[in-house]
Amino acid sequence: MAVGAWRHFSQGFELDAASLECGPSPATALNPDLVVDDVSFVRGDLSRLIEGEILPRLMLVHQEAVRPSRLLVERRPTPEQIATFSALLLDPAAEDVTGHVLGLLDGGLSLDGLLLELLTPAARELGRLWEEDECDFVDVTVALGRLHAVARTLCGRLESEAWGPHGRSILLVPCPGETHIFCLSIVASFFREAGWDVTTGDADSGFDLLRAEWFDVVGLTLSCDVLLPGLADTVRAMRKVSCNRGVRVMVGGPLFVRHPEQLHASGADAMAEDARIAPRIAESLLEKQAQAC
Repeated sequence: MAVGAWRHFSQGFELDAASLECGPSPATALNPDLVVDDVSFVRGDLSRLIEGEILPRLMLVHQEAVRPSRLLVERRPTPEQIATFSALLLDPAAEDVTGHVLGLLDGGLSLDGLLLELLTPAARELGRLWEEDECDFVDVTVALGRLHAVARTLCGRLESEAWGPHGRSILLVPCPGETHIFCLSIVASFFREAGWDVTTGDADSGFDLLRAEWFDVVGLTLSCDVLLPGLADTVRAMRKVSCNRGVRVMVGGPLFVRHPEQLHASGADAMAEDARIAPRIAESLLEKQAQAC
């Protein structure tokens, strides 16, 4: 079936340890003892929680009655399979890493599970080895090239299962300063598989695209706590420059997996903790917007 278009602006996706986590900075560390006395603030926070997280997920229940679910993964890669794959990426004698992964697919593991639960941990491990000087530049570069080849093959298969295009568009960019963008390419494939027109780029090109073109949704990814203070300013600026004054904004990435409560601080409309459900949450945002008109 046809899939949505995919355009990319700026540099190619770098496979540099997608989910490598950065430690929280003192300025952004959460304070569990914080007490809020302003009742109106609490009510507003609760309202945003309901509109940004609960309602989209309730709407997904209705959507799943129409479209078969791809969220349930019967078999996940085991820790042993993840370790074997990571070792193959770094093995100079390994000649067919992609074939090894396709063998796992033929053995019953899902595309979703391989993309999100095999490739992502492997990328994280490569980042750790590089940062701790356990691998040299050449080894990591070769391993990343292999990882990229596997991801390209799996994403191609994912998109070949796509539903028909529905004319909705999304711009996917990293938060300014974000360097861990491997997962952004995988998220783009899940949106294309769902029939979306996808445009990707960096934060700078994203502003130019928003000024020039109509996008229904903007998706921003963030992994490091230290970049969180600037995200809210980026969201505000993107809403201001967008030629779609009602553009919806989603956030995701490792930071929001660790701290989902930071959705409010980001100023975004919704959050997706998993690439598999991101297109459905985006759909629910637009349906809710249409119902409000």
